[in-house]
Amino acid sequence: MQINQEKLNREKIHVLNKLVSHYGIQNWWSEENRIKDWVSMILIQQTTQANVDKALINLESYLTVRQLHELDEETLQSLIRPAGFYKQKSQYIKALMKWFIDHGESFDKFDEYTDKELRIELLSIKGVGPETADAMMLYLFERKVFIGDQYAIRLFKRLGFGEYKNLEHMRREFNHLADRVPLELCKEWHAAVDVHGKAYRLNKNLDETWLFSSNI
Repeated sequence: MQINQEKLNREKIHVLNKLVSHYGIQNWWSEENRIKDWVSMILIQQTTQANVDKALINLESYLTVRQLHELDEETLQSLIRPAGFYKQKSQYIKALMKWFIDHGESFDKFDEYTDKELRIELLSIKGVGPETADAMMLYLFERKVFIGDQYAIRLFKRLGFGEYKNLEHMRREFNHLADRVPLELCKEWHAAVDVHGKAYRLNKNLDETWLFSSNI
């Protein structure tokens, strides 16, 4: 049983690495200004990257913790309107900045938190669900986690790896694999899965047999 499980783990890693090799390095959420990336993780909810980019251009002069915290909500809503759901998202951005200020306004402070403790903290913020929390952990707090979003769930279901019920189920089945690879590769796993998922959404006949090979 243990041997079979190890083989399954290698197969999963092989598929993820093949995706990264095929689609190339995406460098998602790698801005020098981490607050810009943080805000974009809120803005991207239920919209497209093109709309997020428009909102970020409007926010360009306000992308610090203090400026976003002090900006009146009506102005913030106007600036992020292109990303949609601007009333909700303005509240989420405000809640995020307040949480960060309340915790010392330093990313380094969270080095003392375990992954579990950090995730619980992030999930306590209004507007931060499991997928967003995991993205924040991976790209901002540089914790090696596997993001089991809908693209990942659908892909590994199609490939016959299992019937994953939800993000948390998939996270339990895949998260330990993140410990086996460098942080940067872990980031690229998520990006490659999503890029492939969007390509598949546009072409349901997309060939996926290349994801397997005999040398697993």
